[in-house]
Formats: sequence, structure tokens, C-alpha cells
Amino acid sequence: MMRRHAATVLLAGAVLTGCGAPAPVASPVATTVPVTTTAVAPTAAPTAAPTAAPTSAPPACPASAWSCEQQSRFAAVEAYSRRTVGAHGYLAVAFTDRRTGAVWRTGDTTHEGWTASTIKLAIASDLLARNRTGDITLTAADRHDMDTMLNFSDEAASDRLWKRFGGDAMLARFRDDLGMTGLHFVPGFTSSTYWGFVKCTTDDLAALMAHVLQGPDRDHLVPAMRGVASNQQWGVWGAGAAQQPGNKDGWSFESDSYGKHWVTDTVGFAGPDERYTLAIMYQVGPAGSLAGGVHAVSDVAALLFGRPVPASITVPAPDG
Repeated sequence: MMRRHAATVLLAGAVLTGCGAPAPVASPVATTVPVTTTAVAPTAAPTAAPTAAPTSAPPACPASAWSCEQQSRFAAVEAYSRRTVGAHGYLAVAFTDRRTGAVWRTGDTTHEGWTASTIKLAIASDLLARNRTGDITLTAADRHDMDTMLNFSDEAASDRLWKRFGGDAMLARFRDDLGMTGLHFVPGFTSSTYWGFVKCTTDDLAALMAHVLQGPDRDHLVPAMRGVASNQQWGVWGAGAAQQPGNKDGWSFESDSYGKHWVTDTVGFAGPDERYTLAIMYQVGPAGSLAGGVHAVSDVAALLFGRPVPASITVPAPDG
């Protein structure tokens, strides 16, 4: 959720066949040219029919760190984006295989967009780190606020934590410690720095997710992201239950130079041992809707994991 409105976007799209998780790299399979024979009468000497002319082998997929099946899924996502994103809409995706280190991107992953409530994952990561080093002491009430902030994106809890611990110094740590180098506060909406008016890039969210999974507080954050309430069961959640996804979603109604519009962002992980991370930012065009944005980012996740679309997800109320 975000301080303004919450929205869900569901994308309609194509169905990719294959197993649920991104498929391992496969070697090209040779094709066999069929040979036909003509049946003859029992008393005649057997005669073979002419051999069929050789057919050309199907083109192999480009050499890549990704399997041919996964490359087909990427193509389906790109086609879906072309069909879905309207004027002044910006949809970008960063998909990482943590086992191989391969990263696939589509859209402008360096385009600045509103973080909405995805920034709450950064807030939680920063608070846990500072508490662990003794820089701050989180009370039972603070921990409860942090848990509800992650679980159902509670706005009041986020505001209380920001008032106690937030500010420009926290945003600087997001850039320096969490790898969110493009993140910054957008002035003009409030008199002081506030978590609700911050922009970052899709690459920034991908860096945040990598930090969470590699850091010492993952045992707290991973279960929290897997156990989110129904209003956050979309976005990366579209990968499907078999992939055991976890995510932090963000949805809000924002203003930019081209008009007022919805934002639907999602960052998380899926697959065995959280093998894959996924960051999607969708600055929905002014003509779009919350539901459309929520479905779109969820369908992208579904397509990447070979799941049918539209994905089966929950659209949150626009009350963030």
C-alpha cells in the first residue's frame, strides 16, 4: 500500500507451456527425417518407396545463459508488454537467476518511478540492521509495526516507524548500504522528507532484493514476505504457489508531468531456495486503472514462470 490509494492490476495475456519454474538450459535436439514405405502384395518382391526429401532443421534458439524454453517465456513477456502498456505508461522488469548470475531485463529498468510501498521492505531491512549493530533498539511495539508494515502494508505503522527512525539519513543508507543508488526523495509534496514521496528504478528494487537474500536478516524477512496478507498476493505472487513466492508490493495514485496515474510495483523471489528474484515497476498511464496495473505485473510474473494468464491473484482495495 501507499499513503494514497491502493490498486491492483491484472494483465490478460498468453499462456506459456512448460514447467512452472524457469527451465534449465537444454541442448538442441536433433530432428529425424521420416522415411515412408509403400505396402506391396505378398507375392511381389518388396520395393521401397522413395526416401522423402530432407527437411531443414528448426532454427535453434540463440546461445544464452537461459534455456530455449525460458527465452520463449521472455518473448511472451515482451509481446504482452507491447499489447498492454499504453501511452505514458512505463513497465520495466528485472529477472535474476541467483544460481547462475544471469539477469534478463525488459523495458527501461533505469527509468525513475514512484516506489509506492515497496520502500517499506527497505525500511524494514535498515531497521533490522541498525538494531543488530546496536545503533537503535527496537521495542516490541516497533517490531509489531514493522511486521504489520510488511504483512499488509499498514500505513499508520509505517508512519510511526518513519517518525522515530526515518529521514534523509535513512534514504542515504538505502543508497549506500542496500544498493539503491538511484533512489531519492521528491520535494514539493510535503514540508519534510517522507517515505511516501520517493522514486527509484527497477534496478534499485532488484538490488534491494539481492541485499535481503544475501544479508544476515534474511531469516526474518523471507518468511515475512512469504506470509503477506491477501492485499499483497499479486505481482511476484503470480509465479504460482508451487514456486513459494514472497513479495512486497506497492500501489498508489501519483502525479507526474504527464498527468495523474496509478502505480503498481512488486519485488520478491520465487523458486527453490529463492533461486529467482523479480522486480517489476509499472507506472500505469493516466488512462489506466489500479486493477489493470495489478493484473499486468502479476501476468508478467506468471509468464516468466510458465503459468497461465490471467494470473489468479487478489486485487487490493485502493485505500493505501
